[in-house]
Amino acid sequence: MFDQGIIDMLKTGLFESLYMILASTCVGYLLGLPMGIVLTITDKDGIKPNGVIYKILDVFANIVRSVPFLILVVLLIPFTRLLLGKSYGPTATIVPLVIAATPFIGRMVESSLKEVDHGVIEAAQSMGASTWTIIRKVLLVEARTPLIVGATIAIGTILGYSAMAGAVGGGGLGDIAIRYGYYRYQTDIMIVTVVILVVLAQLFQGLGMFLSKRLDKRSTK
Repeated sequence: MFDQGIIDMLKTGLFESLYMILASTCVGYLLGLPMGIVLTITDKDGIKPNGVIYKILDVFANIVRSVPFLILVVLLIPFTRLLLGKSYGPTATIVPLVIAATPFIGRMVESSLKEVDHGVIEAAQSMGASTWTIIRKVLLVEARTPLIVGATIAIGTILGYSAMAGAVGGGGLGDIAIRYGYYRYQTDIMIVTVVILVVLAQLFQGLGMFLSKRLDKRSTK
């Protein structure tokens, strides 16, 4: 049995992991959702084609997504330190998490919005709907189910990134697993942290699937 000190440490690690995951997801969507919308509407088949804007965002997303997360964390240490005054701990880890998550979320949003039937968009255009109206009342509404599924996948990915950040002092459950399971050979603590991470992933996955089914108009027919 673990003593109270270990239990308190695991509780703190759980809180730090949830803090990193939820904060990074929220900020990531504040940046990634508009990015995905712009990618969708400026594509050659979009409602406002613009090759220059699309190419800039496309290249940015491809570059960031091609860099392994741990390398990205190290690359961003000077920027994180400049921004927050330190480059370690849960709050500092949010910076690379957001930068890594934003293009991933942007791509997920783009993929979800492109699933919308083009005929519905053309019908809205024929009725004189503005670009903003089409985005708000057609694209986002019609794509709400795949958007929620995409958000579930994004949270799972960010959870994995936050655990990896423990290797470079990122805090949370990943940090505990590295410090005790790898450096101190306390396999029991590492196993517990892994179990908690798996449970978290399953909870987020289950909640996302539940919401997507509740909002899927096709499931009610």
